[in-house]
Amino acid sequence: MNYASFENISKSYGERILFTDISFGISEGQKIGFVAKNGTGKTSLLNILSGADQPDQGNVIYRNGLKVEFLAQEPNLNPELSIEETIFASDNDTLKIIERYEQALKNPDDADAYQKAFEQMDAQNAWDFETQYKQILFKLKLEDLNKKVNNLSGGQKKRLALATILLNKPELLVLDEPTNHLDLEMIEWLEEYFRVENLTLFMVTHDRYFLDRVCNEIIELDNGQLYSYKGNYSYYLEKKEQRHSVEQTNTEKAKQLYKKELEWMRRQPKARTTKSKSRIDDFSDIKARAHKRRNDHEVQLELNMERLGNKIVELHNVSKAFENKNLFANFDYNFQPGERAGIIGKNGTGKSTFLNMLTGNLKPDTGKIVIGETVKFGYYTQKGITIKEGQKVIDVIKEFGDHIPLKKGRTISAAQLLERFLFDRKKQYDFVEKLSGGEQKRLYLCTVLIQNPNFLILDEPTNDLDILTLNVLENFLLDFPGCLLVVSHDRYFMDKIVDHLLVFEGEGTITDFPGNYSDYRAYDASKAPEPKKNEPKPTEQKSSWKENQSSGGLSYSEQKEFKRLEKDIEKLEKEKAKLQQEFLNDLSPEDIEKKSKRLGEINDAITEKEERWLELSMTAEG
Repeated sequence: MNYASFENISKSYGERILFTDISFGISEGQKIGFVAKNGTGKTSLLNILSGADQPDQGNVIYRNGLKVEFLAQEPNLNPELSIEETIFASDNDTLKIIERYEQALKNPDDADAYQKAFEQMDAQNAWDFETQYKQILFKLKLEDLNKKVNNLSGGQKKRLALATILLNKPELLVLDEPTNHLDLEMIEWLEEYFRVENLTLFMVTHDRYFLDRVCNEIIELDNGQLYSYKGNYSYYLEKKEQRHSVEQTNTEKAKQLYKKELEWMRRQPKARTTKSKSRIDDFSDIKARAHKRRNDHEVQLELNMERLGNKIVELHNVSKAFENKNLFANFDYNFQPGERAGIIGKNGTGKSTFLNMLTGNLKPDTGKIVIGETVKFGYYTQKGITIKEGQKVIDVIKEFGDHIPLKKGRTISAAQLLERFLFDRKKQYDFVEKLSGGEQKRLYLCTVLIQNPNFLILDEPTNDLDILTLNVLENFLLDFPGCLLVVSHDRYFMDKIVDHLLVFEGEGTITDFPGNYSDYRAYDASKAPEPKKNEPKPTEQKSSWKENQSSGGLSYSEQKEFKRLEKDIEKLEKEKAKLQQEFLNDLSPEDIEKKSKRLGEINDAITEKEERWLELSMTAEG
């Protein structure tokens, strides 16, 4: 059954054209992920689909009586209502019956009202719905039903809007970044909810695991054209690569044909036959195909990081509490050179507080934090860029200087740097407040990185970034030689770039886990079930994976060393291949001597590290 149709839709803002003459449909049961670069109209398309905006041209046609709900990035909620009042304020008849029943429970003296409410609950079979309603609120951590909306954080408002929408049971659900402001446990619950519920979805999200596990179709907006892929995100990546390969082949063929036709055009006399005029018309089409180029820019990041010393950051007996709630207690930790750590934990367990203490924005209640003299923090916060009225994109970068230092003594102009961050010359003179949310985040990321930090702290860096920018950021971070500390709910991102996790478990406990997020989930799922409440806890209860995995295998520190060796060897092999390639160029005797010496050092380092890797590997197997 067809739910909605986009017919020849166009949208622009002034001279900025987002899309022109695009068409597609949404049918019952489809779970569509919409993919496009930041600034190309994802949110605008969602607003048109939900009825919050109108297209410049074309029509959106809905099935009569279709119930549509829209989850915006910034929900519009009544600040005067409580959480419970917000939910009951919807048009859901079953919720109104539950509301009357809840009110009757608060007034036990009115027996008639209670009896009537009870009978309505029975008649509408609202008991199961009430259970589901409370489960959704529990999963989204919205238990304080009397709390006013104006006292909620941005994340709590987003979760309240999501809960209200889910309870309204729409036929078509339109979602703009549904996983933002959800912790990992909530995301996995929502993922499973969408997977099993009979819902029709149209969503924008950068969460690639979410797209892979929920969606059965991907629609991509690329250079103004729509492409549809009947499968999940992994299928889309495979077929997109094939499409790009075919396009490249066709473009090369068109270039060869264009050269031949261009020579023919130049040889033609002024008086042309009817046959030659037809060929001239074809020439225009050939020229257009020959000059078609994919516009897949990449952010090129080659910044001039200062070398770290041996002392990085040391935490000694650090504790922090808010309102009698222990976030962490007596925590000791020493960051090592090149460490790549992820932080995970439920909302409210102190993740952002921990980052603010590291960077000196908060003081610990007890203990001390010692920062090495060579450490230069780069701190990407959730708050994002501070927008100054009337400020243009290029002015933001020029605050750090007209020229920015790169590696090997080179410099780059502010305009050139912005181009590497996907801001073309025209976009550089746009006002910052006119940028999309993702573009503002990309600009903010630029301002953090150009200060050349050697200890990079990223607090939810993936929010609002498009998948292209995420891929480039991931590649940069994989090669980043300094320390890296990341808080993120993006499981794919965490799996790709971190070596171990600091798990904030609540009640003041932080556990160091040697692996990425998927490793942790696999370990967590394999743990023995918790003992029943009435049973005494065994003395071995406090033993952790560190102890469990060390017997007959590698110790905790050896596991970390083993993982680091694999990455070190891979980096050295890349450097060796690059160096060997450079020997094919014309080199001066001095350069040959210098590069030969470095090649020898690399070979020695690879041999040493491979021997140690083999030693640890045999220990693990034994």
